[in-house]
Amino acid sequence: MELALPRDYARKVWRAVIEFELLEDGDRVMVGFSGGKDSSFLLYALKMLQERSPFRFELGAVHVDLGFEKPSDVPLLEGFCRQLDVPLIVEKTQIADIALHRRRENPCSSCAYFRRAVVNQTAAAQGYNKVAYAHHHDDAVETFLMSQLYSGRIQTFLPKSYLNKTNVTVIRPLVYLREAEIKEFIETLSYVPMPSPCPVQGKTHRHKVKDLIGSLTMENPFVYTNLAAAMREDAVGELWPPAANREEMREKHRRIMRPAAGDDGRHSE
Repeated sequence: MELALPRDYARKVWRAVIEFELLEDGDRVMVGFSGGKDSSFLLYALKMLQERSPFRFELGAVHVDLGFEKPSDVPLLEGFCRQLDVPLIVEKTQIADIALHRRRENPCSSCAYFRRAVVNQTAAAQGYNKVAYAHHHDDAVETFLMSQLYSGRIQTFLPKSYLNKTNVTVIRPLVYLREAEIKEFIETLSYVPMPSPCPVQGKTHRHKVKDLIGSLTMENPFVYTNLAAAMREDAVGELWPPAANREEMREKHRRIMRPAAGDDGRHSE
């Protein structure tokens, strides 16, 4: 397969790599490869970088079969990896049963947690020092808003983070690419991404937030860019102080509601 990316795509991937120091000479990078459009694009883009980078790094891929009723199309995934000359590991699990039946209150979060755990552990066991995930810019903005709406926290995922438990570094080289850009490029390839086998696809909190951002952006084109700007540390303005705990409230109550020592309780004229 002859690899090529439009100049703007390559520029955005390289910007992420350089700005957040995602890759360096001698890295062994394992890609979390679901077979969908995003992870397929990530694997393709990293292979192109590997061929043209001034430094050397190795690439591998791992696919986690979640154990849904419809199994993963492993021959399709193997064929794509073979065209890219990237070794593929397939890990079969029963994560779907755990997420959908044993942890029904939040299946998406449970599924993502266990899937990442398998990828990270596999990478560590195979001697890879970095794991690459295909989260793009839309994912970051949606996570940022979801955290506020559903968790009461101002946060999103980082482009790069070190995991103490597995001693691997997670990198996200697609953080400057929009989802629409990835979809548009994948449609130019002969490879057709594997559809998601998840039965709750399109019915999650993330999709609700995605639709909300989309509808608000149609009314005001600056909504999305403003949310993206607000993710930066230097965007934080004035916020309320942390909520006082019981002991702090008791002390504040004593100081404000009770007369100071030696005071007779009467206001001076």
